Amino acid sequence: MSAKDAPVSEPLLALQGIVKTFRRGRHQLTHALKDVSLDVHAGEIVALVGESGSGKSTLGRVALGLLQPDGGRVRFDGHDFAALTPGQFRQLRTGMQPIFQDPTASLNPRRTVRESLLQALWKTPGDEAARCARLLEDVGLRPASQFLSRYPHELSGGQRQRVLIARCLAMEPKLIIADEPLSGADVSIRGQILNLLLDIQRRRSVSYLMITHDISIARAFADRVAVMMQGELVEIGPSQQVLRTPNHPYTQRLLAAVPALG
Repeated sequence: MSAKDAPVSEPLLALQGIVKTFRRGRHQLTHALKDVSLDVHAGEIVALVGESGSGKSTLGRVALGLLQPDGGRVRFDGHDFAALTPGQFRQLRTGMQPIFQDPTASLNPRRTVRESLLQALWKTPGDEAARCARLLEDVGLRPASQFLSRYPHELSGGQRQRVLIARCLAMEPKLIIADEPLSGADVSIRGQILNLLLDIQRRRSVSYLMITHDISIARAFADRVAVMMQGELVEIGPSQQVLRTPNHPYTQRLLAAVPALG
């Protein structure tokens, strides 16, 4: 069989013709997603970029099953969400994990780091203490013994984000959907977290859907870039191609707005 005839593998995540509308009041409708289709393949990093209100986070929540689309299909790891029973969906969904923007809101303030990790470790039985410590060390919180008994308010913002990533990795996901995970962090912390995410991708071959308004993150992080505007996907392609020679005027405006030294 020639390379031309070789079968193309099915995407790990396939969003097909997604439509989502929100009702505001009795007569006003907001069309958040308008026939959006987007794929993420195994081991791939896709950045979904656009301004606030473009529909990025809504699409991420549809992909995670946190919102039901009004139209279209979501397929993950070969399974159509709509064809699954609730039990089947919960089992499949462990392979797709989120990292949200605000680590403080995502961690229970009454649970220690150990308790937060144990909540996510039910999938893989074994030595709980050793696994908690290994997860923290994997995300750069060393020595782990100094962090396991702490509560979220006893951690810095960057440390809380690392705990969130560790909790995500406890589920051994195939896909991580990261919704503005670097927003609000200072420059040094942003660089550290970005490098950590890239290191995890190399070591674990995990895929990412990175939702961000920051073009520089997409440039440094992604294999492909998808650009959203007012609920529509207006441009998609290899990151170097899209960010060097954008075709759509909206992408051109986003790039023109990026601050430049000098």
